[in-house]
Amino acid sequence: MQKKIVLFLLLTATVFAQKKPKEVGFISDNDLYTSTVYDKYYTNGLEFFYRYLNANANEKIEKKITEFRFGQYVYNPQTRLADNINRNDRPFAGYLFAEVGRNFFYKSESVLKTNFQLGLVGPNAFAKETQRSFHYVFGYKRVYGWQNQIKNALSLQTNWLYSKKIMSGFSNQTIDFQVQSEANVGTVWNGIAIGIMARIGLKKLLPIYDTNLHGASLNEDVSIYKNQSEFYFYINPNCNYQLYDATIQGSLFNNNSPVTFDLVPFRFQGEAGFKYRKNHWNASYSFLYRSKEVDNRANKSYFYGSIAIGYLLY
Repeated sequence: MQKKIVLFLLLTATVFAQKKPKEVGFISDNDLYTSTVYDKYYTNGLEFFYRYLNANANEKIEKKITEFRFGQYVYNPQTRLADNINRNDRPFAGYLFAEVGRNFFYKSESVLKTNFQLGLVGPNAFAKETQRSFHYVFGYKRVYGWQNQIKNALSLQTNWLYSKKIMSGFSNQTIDFQVQSEANVGTVWNGIAIGIMARIGLKKLLPIYDTNLHGASLNEDVSIYKNQSEFYFYINPNCNYQLYDATIQGSLFNNNSPVTFDLVPFRFQGEAGFKYRKNHWNASYSFLYRSKEVDNRANKSYFYGSIAIGYLLY
């Protein structure tokens, strides 16, 4: 935990040293944001991010933004009383990572996001310690069974996301649509997803290259921040084909984890929520649904909530 704090402080110092439009913030995922009794599978995630606006000479591109992230994900079976291996319907697992990415926002309102992650799966990700500290501080019951978690493995991951505006004839100042595709390749996740993203504005929608939907709020012109604001509902149903997941199947390079399962490769995923921006602040709340991921009788679909807060520095 101390290493995380030191890294975040160094990142924060870097932020204030940069003389560029930038944004700092965090994303917190937890099933408690949707239910006080529903607690299983992807049970907690925390990311800190820092992004800044790059110089751009490409006439087709409106903005280039570089982004750094540091985060941790925590995974559990459906019961907290999982000392017995037979009560594990998905493995305990943790994932700790650092990420760097470059995002391209085109004048056509298409988006290309690319990133690279270096991380750790297993006890070295300190998921057990994070969860026990969280449960102790907030008075939740202890979770048993972490001795059965996925063993240590190194993570090298790449991710691509491409979004393209579609159905221009139906789009207007209060509604628009994008087709969105995503691919993950690496030692932890390998899979693809495709779906439709829709924004429904509670006020006039901003162009994709200015909206906070994909983190494009930054601008060179400071006056733009005072003139722009947004508040909209979005929905993103998509289909996912998952080839590999180390948090369920264990390492690609060995089979020494005590609990592993095969995947359900074809999944449905849904995301919906509200996003807001005014002056220096970005904020959002999202509800996320995931269909069954693990190939056993006990495993089921699940859902969780996500809260994101960003602060624009200009």
